[in-house]
Amino acid sequence: MITSVLPVYNRSKLHIERGEGVYLYTTEGNRYLDFVSGVAVNCLGHCPPILVDALTKQSHKLWHTSNLYQIPGMQEFADLLTKNSFADTVFFCNSGAESIECAIKMMRKYHDATGNPDKYRVITFTGAFHGRTLAAIWASKRDPYMQEGFGPPVEGFDNVEFGDIEAVKAAITSETAAILIEPIQGDGGIRPADAKFLKQLRQLADEHGLLLCFDEIQCGMGRSGKLFAHELYDVMPDIVTSAKGIGGGFPLGACLATEKAAVGMTFGTHGSTYGGNALAMAVGHVVVSELLKPEFLAHVTKMGEILKQGLEALATKYPAVIVDARGLGLIQGLKLVPNNKEFGLKLEDEGLLVPTAAENVIRLLPPLIINEAHVNEALAAIERVCKSY
Repeated sequence: MITSVLPVYNRSKLHIERGEGVYLYTTEGNRYLDFVSGVAVNCLGHCPPILVDALTKQSHKLWHTSNLYQIPGMQEFADLLTKNSFADTVFFCNSGAESIECAIKMMRKYHDATGNPDKYRVITFTGAFHGRTLAAIWASKRDPYMQEGFGPPVEGFDNVEFGDIEAVKAAITSETAAILIEPIQGDGGIRPADAKFLKQLRQLADEHGLLLCFDEIQCGMGRSGKLFAHELYDVMPDIVTSAKGIGGGFPLGACLATEKAAVGMTFGTHGSTYGGNALAMAVGHVVVSELLKPEFLAHVTKMGEILKQGLEALATKYPAVIVDARGLGLIQGLKLVPNNKEFGLKLEDEGLLVPTAAENVIRLLPPLIINEAHVNEALAAIERVCKSY
C-alpha cells in the first residue's frame, strides 16, 4: 500500500528532534554521535550559531527573487570560490545531482561551441555515484537497482574500471568529450584514486582535447583536509561539481569551471529557478569562509590522521571483523567481514551513527569540527561492536 510519503527510502526508526554540534537527539531524548553528518553535509556541525545567524539575518531581508534579477551575495560568493580555486566561473544550483547535470551539459556544449559537435561521450568509472537524475544514474555504475526500470539508457556514457588507465585509453574515440571521476569515491566504498592515475587522466585529456571533470560533491569542501580534494593530488581540473558541505545543511550546489570549459554556456543555455537564492548565498559564503581559515583545514587534517591511525589499529587488532581501513582526511571507511548494515545497526545501539557504502564498507563522515575526544568516542564504540563478533 502506498503511503503519503513516497516509499523510496529505507529510513531508520530513529526520530531525530534536534542537533547540536556533533550530536543528534531523538524525541525520546537519546543522544547519538553523528558520523553521518547528513552524508558529508553538516560540515560545521548541527545548528552552528554562525550559520543560524547568517540565515536569520538574510531571512529578514529577502528569500527569493529568481535569477531574473541580481541576487544579493551571489557575486561575492562566486568571487570567494574562484579566488580560492582553479575556477574562473561558477553556476549555483540546489544539489549535487543538479551540479552534475550542469557539468554534463557544459562538457557537451564546450565541444559544440568549439567546432566539434560530434564529441559528446563521457568516460565514467565503476563504483561511481553521481546522483539520482536520469542522466546521473547512467553516468554512474555501482548498484544495478539504480538503473533498473529506468531504461532505455541515457546515451553517451562509457564506463571503465576505476584506476585502469589502459581501459581509459581504449575507451577514447573520436566522439569522446570528457572524463568524469570522483577523486575519492564515497558511495563506492571510500576509494581514493591513485595520484599517478589522476595525473595520467589529465595528460590524456590534454592529448585528446577532452575536458576533465572532478565530482567533489562528497569528498570536497574541506573533507579531505583541502578545500577541494584534487588539491591533494596536484591535478588541475576543467570542471568541478560541488554540493553537500558547501551549504553546511542548506540546499546548495555549485558547478565550477575554467573560462575555457565554460565557453559554450551562454545566455539561455542553462538555468535554475531557486539556484543561488539569497538564503543559500548568505549561508554558503559563511561556510566557505570558515573552511578557508588555515587553522580550520589544519584541524581537519589532524583529526583525519588521528581517526585513520585509530581505525588502522582496530583493523590490526580485529582482522576477523575488519578487512581494512581506508580514506583521507575526514572521509574514512572500514571494509568489513560481517554485513555492514548489521554492523551499522550495532553501532547505532552503541550511540554512533554511520552510513554504509558499497564493498561492504561503513563510512565515517563526521562534522569537520570534531575534536580528539569525539574521535576516541567513535573508536571506542567501533571496538565494542568488534568485540561482539
